[in-house]
Amino acid sequence: MTPLRDFFTKLFKKKHEEPWLAYYSKEERKIKFTDKTIYEYLKDSVGVDTDFIALNYFGTRISYNELFLRIEQASRSLRSLGVKPGDVVTICMPNTPEAIISFYACNNIGAVADMVHPLSSQEQIKLYLNESKSRFLIMLDSNYDKYKEVLPDTLVYKTVFVSPKESMPPLLSVGYTLTRGLKVKKPKLTDIDYLTWKEFLLKGVNYNKPFDNKMKSKDLAVILHSGGTTGKPKGIMISNYSFNAESQQGGVNVCEVRPKDKILTILPIFHGFGLNICIHCPLCLKVETIIMPEYDAGRFSKIMKELKPNVLAGVPTLWEGMMSNKKLENVDLSQMKYIISGGDFLSIPMEKKMNNFLHTHGANINITKGYGMTESVAATSYTFDGTNKPGSIGIPMVGNSFTICNPDTLEELKYGEEGEICVNGPTVMMGYLNNQEETDNVLKKHKDGKIWLHTGDLGYISPDGIIFFTGRLKRMIVSSGFNVYPNIIEEVIEKHPDVSKCCVIGIPHKYKMRVAKAFVVLEKGVKPTPKIKKELIDLCKKNLAAYSLPKEYEFRDSLPKTLYNKINYKELEKEEEDKFKNKNE
Repeated sequence: MTPLRDFFTKLFKKKHEEPWLAYYSKEERKIKFTDKTIYEYLKDSVGVDTDFIALNYFGTRISYNELFLRIEQASRSLRSLGVKPGDVVTICMPNTPEAIISFYACNNIGAVADMVHPLSSQEQIKLYLNESKSRFLIMLDSNYDKYKEVLPDTLVYKTVFVSPKESMPPLLSVGYTLTRGLKVKKPKLTDIDYLTWKEFLLKGVNYNKPFDNKMKSKDLAVILHSGGTTGKPKGIMISNYSFNAESQQGGVNVCEVRPKDKILTILPIFHGFGLNICIHCPLCLKVETIIMPEYDAGRFSKIMKELKPNVLAGVPTLWEGMMSNKKLENVDLSQMKYIISGGDFLSIPMEKKMNNFLHTHGANINITKGYGMTESVAATSYTFDGTNKPGSIGIPMVGNSFTICNPDTLEELKYGEEGEICVNGPTVMMGYLNNQEETDNVLKKHKDGKIWLHTGDLGYISPDGIIFFTGRLKRMIVSSGFNVYPNIIEEVIEKHPDVSKCCVIGIPHKYKMRVAKAFVVLEKGVKPTPKIKKELIDLCKKNLAAYSLPKEYEFRDSLPKTLYNKINYKELEKEEEDKFKNKNE
């Protein structure tokens, strides 16, 4: 594939076909999606006796051969502890080798991997565990004290506690133990039946029985989590077929990537973008995956300078951080093959700024934009060459189709007309876990007989097949790539006895694009005090994920209303937009 492929591939365009097909090569048109399980596809893609580096974690390098050995070891341990095909194993971890090993080990024995954000609130983790009927939990050791109160109210019978230091080099491991490790509270045997990671691995040493994995391609393999269209926590069911299809699509799109190239993985493993595009896809391409469990500006700049990754995927906040990082002022980016942006819409000004940053630091590329949602694993469209127009989200990834619908009537609109973006393709989810009603709200059969995923986003398709995002259909805040739902935050705040009404909006933020701000009206006669504000902050911390917490609270006597006597949140948004603009002029 070359920058001129759109010229040549137009020769193959058929009458009445979808216009974006003109951009595909002959090879892309013929792609067949695998019927293998996730782990089977990884092993077959890599092959045997591969000494290439698979994972690089704080300088600890794990080869593909070693990775497969560790996965098989963890698989035996899971099976020895009673995990059977079809059982759900919850992995509540940041990016670590142990989290990746656990994910593939689950698939190897036919279990379902339930990927949960380690910063989930107590109530969220309880809900996730009970919804999935998970009986086995692999979690970060530092979260035990946070979750110990809710675990007895779940079906979990065994918990494995993993420290971030497990795979660190000896010196860093000691350093972690003497610093952040001192804050970790050890569980008591009376609290819960638990194992350390090392104890867990020892359980499988003598297990020699066959795994008897009868999992099929279209079977449930992964549960990811999102708020869906209403913001209520939902488990998103992804099959082996859909998960692998996303990686196959990604492999086609990053056609310049070669074995032994390097990708820097910052996006979290519990997110579809991070788990698939930044872990599974690169591993299947025999790429070295440099893992960061959390963003650190100093370490990030060191990796960019010393390890020189060829691929970097992130959200717009990362690009803002890159451009403002003084340690990267003289960095050489000439080795970069792809900079992939997703998780949130990349504004035209930031896109231009980032492209200029790349060019002034030696990179001969422009940023590649992806568009998608967890309900389709990750990306569903991408930009390249002639499709990378200002404001566009590119063309559908190979195998996908897009249409624009009237949100009320489901009528498919003409090219150029704005409506709801709908997606059909191999990566679309099976549905929401135990929630048929919400599944039916987003997976809808159209007149063509196909099931379409309704994204809740607005946009249009140009006559030449390029898709443009124009806004969101529902009240949702995207902050650092995470979906934040105002109605959920409002419900929590309004539980406080002194609160009469609350309205939460997204306000501009220099680095996070948008953050949540709560406007609070107190009950008649109650005056705002630091005590009440602290109570609201504590209430939110207990019931919301860390990324959902309001960054600002403002008390008001009343809130603006529309003609229909509803809270006029758009007026509040305009106020904040004007404040931000005036502050930065």
